[in-house]
Amino acid sequence: DVEESGDNEKKGQYTKFWNEFGKSIKLGIIEDATNRNRLAKLLRFESSKSDGKLTSLDQYISRMKSGQKDIFYITGQNKEQLENSPFLERLKKKGYEVIFFTDPVDEYLMQYLMDYEDKKFQNVSKEGLKLGKGSKDKELKESFKELTKWWKGSLASENVDDVKISNRLDNTPCVVVTSKYGWSSNMERIMQAQTLSDAKKQAYMKGKRVLEINPRHPIIKELRERVVKDPEDENVKQTAHLIYQTALMESGFMLSDPKDFASRIYSSVKSSLNISPDASVEEEEEVEETEPEPDTKESSKADSEAAKEETEAKDEL
Repeated sequence: DVEESGDNEKKGQYTKFWNEFGKSIKLGIIEDATNRNRLAKLLRFESSKSDGKLTSLDQYISRMKSGQKDIFYITGQNKEQLENSPFLERLKKKGYEVIFFTDPVDEYLMQYLMDYEDKKFQNVSKEGLKLGKGSKDKELKESFKELTKWWKGSLASENVDDVKISNRLDNTPCVVVTSKYGWSSNMERIMQAQTLSDAKKQAYMKGKRVLEINPRHPIIKELRERVVKDPEDENVKQTAHLIYQTALMESGFMLSDPKDFASRIYSSVKSSLNISPDASVEEEEEVEETEPEPDTKESSKADSEAAKEETEAKDEL
């Protein structure tokens, strides 16, 4: 009974109930379509505004900003990671509340719980986030058109569907978002950890990725100037690819080729230290290896023990 659960919550008893039966309620929402909305009232979670306490969907809706149409949420491994996610930067700045889902079953839950009380759910790490259009959006899109087109072409082999101006970033240069109906980065991680996972299905469900850039960030602004000046500059291409790989990791994805990423980092470090890119590792001097001398004490002890065993064997005969 929902009213009874509310009374128990005030008494501090519901938290104990949720910790014990919360996963069962989530599974019920997945399996029982008829009672899905009734069970959804029992859901509890932490959010960016719950101050470490559990809150409900009804409480979230009561705190929604005027004009907010969607219920914002994000999935991940733990609350600490999600609190520092670049996907939350603009949302937190504008005062929006975001639900934190950290249980692996939450990824499956949100595939079935599409809406609640006529409010749609929106994963803030996926496409489709609407925060209202700014007055300079069209102008920014046009001024960065050359960079986004060039960057999309240079990432053609990385399964990047598009490069766009972002409406969700504040301090971060760029992030990688997934298509609305594809897997999130957290779901990809969960599926890759499955022992009997299907590689073909994973490739299909990963879907296309979109690189969203922050037009106000100095790195992106400088990169645009470099591309306009010389789009064939190899250093610019290397830098752009390194920025993309860094954005992948910060967005929660696993790199398909960590060795390539490490090589690009080391090349960047060489450049910052004014080391020639052709500089090689100093060869190690070859020293002739000699066999270690046997320990005389240990060998004599072993010989005496062997002789003792031989004598005992003869006595027995």
